[in-house]
Amino acid sequence: MESRAHSDKPTCAVETALKVIGGRWKVLIIRELFQGVKRFGELHRAMHGITQKMLTQQLREMEQDGIVHRQVYLQVPPKVEYSLTPLGESLKPVLNSIHEWGIQYEEGKTDHFEE
Repeated sequence: MESRAHSDKPTCAVETALKVIGGRWKVLIIRELFQGVKRFGELHRAMHGITQKMLTQQLREMEQDGIVHRQVYLQVPPKVEYSLTPLGESLKPVLNSIHEWGIQYEEGKTDHFEE
């Protein structure tokens, strides 16, 4: 019998990538962080519709996956900044390609996708 942990393991590299950056919010968070270091409030204001709880959860997951760096400054009031790690920055060409694909799709240029 297969264990739960084993059955949750991605079966291919694309599935692994989607596990790390997939979902409604992660790519949008990454897009904001491509612009530079952001504080939590800046991210929250820039992303309409995301709750503080969800933003916190997504940032923690991306930190665990090595995509986001969280810098805590010991001061009063506490200051926390988020930035992309080099691994997170390496997503830029990938997301640019997805962006270009989306533009072509929206413009109905599906003939580029046919063989």
